[in-house]
Formats: sequence, structure tokens, C-alpha cells
Amino acid sequence: MSAQPTDDGEISAAGGLSPARGLGFDRAVDANGYAWWYVDALSDDGRHGLTLIAMIGSVFSPYYARARRRGLTNPEEHCGINVALYGANGKRWALTERDAAAVSRTPDRLVVGPSAVTWNGRWLEIAIDEISVPMPRRLRGKIRLFPATFSDQQFALDQAGNHTWWPIAPRSRIELEMQHPALRWEGDAYLDANWGSEALESRFVRWDWSRGMLDDGRCAVLYNRQERGQRTQSLGLIFDRGGSVDRFEPPGDMRLPKTRIWRIPRATQAEPGSTPRIGDTLEDTPFYARSIIHTRLLGQPLTAIHESLSLGRFSRPWVQMLLPFRMPRVTGRRSRA
Repeated sequence: MSAQPTDDGEISAAGGLSPARGLGFDRAVDANGYAWWYVDALSDDGRHGLTLIAMIGSVFSPYYARARRRGLTNPEEHCGINVALYGANGKRWALTERDAAAVSRTPDRLVVGPSAVTWNGRWLEIAIDEISVPMPRRLRGKIRLFPATFSDQQFALDQAGNHTWWPIAPRSRIELEMQHPALRWEGDAYLDANWGSEALESRFVRWDWSRGMLDDGRCAVLYNRQERGQRTQSLGLIFDRGGSVDRFEPPGDMRLPKTRIWRIPRATQAEPGSTPRIGDTLEDTPFYARSIIHTRLLGQPLTAIHESLSLGRFSRPWVQMLLPFRMPRVTGRRSRA
């Protein structure tokens, strides 16, 4: 299921992928592989944020990692929908792993337990019904994501073409209406998908990724990743109002402060002479950080959602022992409701 990188190792044709033909929720996923669909959003008033990841083969699951160490494993036995809400009243975070008995997939619809993601050809509708951790509280509501433009291009993230990224709708709008907690807001949003034929930690050492809206309405994305035994590779993309995508040479790396609790290294690319700063740290985990950063890029100020991932940390036994406290797993009949 590998992509076909061009000579520069970065970009390939979309291979028939198009929102007009669905978002590929039924795509074949190789044993020990993964596929995920990712949404993030910030409210117009700047007070709220959301990330949501629907996963076939949950890439950061300790249960899936353990099963892979025993041999080839069906990724549908390790699925989940990760929901994180951020706001002035605190954070709610949920990720319950479920087995194949709880999963249903068509080109337009992915059901994992009581939650579902549906593409109707014009917008993405997400029905959430999850339980947060560590304090068990209901997360229930509906989200609609309306793409402003689409991209039909996909990008190989590694030299072998085993890991692929599809920025489906980098410029989108979102409407969120939650019953638990009672919450409504609208804002700018982003939608992409990733898939691969092997575990992330078998290929990559680390990556930093960010996306943000420029003042002129374009979306800027930076993808900085390092394969094992290779130098860091940087990809800079601009998605404009008309749907076209242009590459630009990312400026040099600039370090951001490490996270306060787990000391995760963070970095981004920014214009010379500017000083990127952390606006808020949304997630500070043993191997992963999600942040809001303020920086300058392409001559404009930029507020971006930023993530830093350390796959060396993820693979350490002490981290694997901690993860079940954030990722409960249910199987069989209980996994369907």
C-alpha cells in the first residue's frame, strides 16, 4: 500500500483519491499498519479548540504495540476515535480503544463503537459519544466540518513511500454543538488523513508539524520529520482560496521551549529575526506535545496548531506502561456501545 514518491521523495499523484469518491474510510490497511483521519479547529473568539482523530490501527496504542511485537496483527482490532476539547473551563479528552466487533466502514462512513464519522459529499458530520479520562465524564455532541477548498494531492513522508499524508481540506469551517459538556461554537478548521504500512516508530525518530491561517486567508502547513538514520526533511505548503497548493522553502529551524512536565523538545520554522512563542500547551505527554504557537511566516503573523512527536520516547517500556491509564480498551459486546 505504498505511495510512489517522485525524484525528490516528497509528492505523488493522488492515486484516485478524491472527496467526490469518499474519504476512503474503507481503504485497505495492511497488517501492522494504520490509517487515521484528523480534524483540528480553533473557535473564532480564540477561547476554544478541538482535535479529533478517527483511527484504524491506533498508532499510539500500547495494546497494538504489544500485539505487533508478537507478529502481524489486524489493525481493525485496535481502533478508536480520539476527541479533545480545550477551553477556558478546562479540557476533556477521550480515547477508548475498541476491537473489530465495534467497527463498520464504507467509503463515506466510519463507525467505531457509539461514535461515527460520515461524509455526505459536501460536509463531514461527526457524532461523538465517548467517556473522557482520567475523570469519567460524558463527551456527547455533533460536529460539522465544511470544506472551503479540497486538495487531491498526497505526499510520501518517507523515502520508501510507506507513509502517506493527504491534506484533504486545509481550509475549512466548523460548527460544534455539544450536549455534554454544553458548548456551542464556530471557527476555522482543518482536515487531513494519514496512512502507512508499518508502525510509525519503526520508520521515524521524531517530527514537528503545524498548520495555521495567514491574514490573507491562505493556510500554511509545515511538516518536519526525521527518519531513522536519515537527516531531517522539511516540507512547506501553502493552500490558497482557489484550492491550489504551492510549495515553499521552509526557513530555518527555531527551538521552542520544552514542555513543562515531560520536557518534550519542540521546534518550528519561522522567519529570520522573528521569535516564535508558545501561546498555550494543550497536551504535555511523555512522548507528544500539542501547542498553540504564535510566529511569523511568509511575511505575515501566524497563529498555528503545532505538534511535536518523539517516537523514541513512545517506544520506551516505562511510557508503554503509562499509556493504558489514558487509553482504556473494551472488546466484544461492550465495545459496541
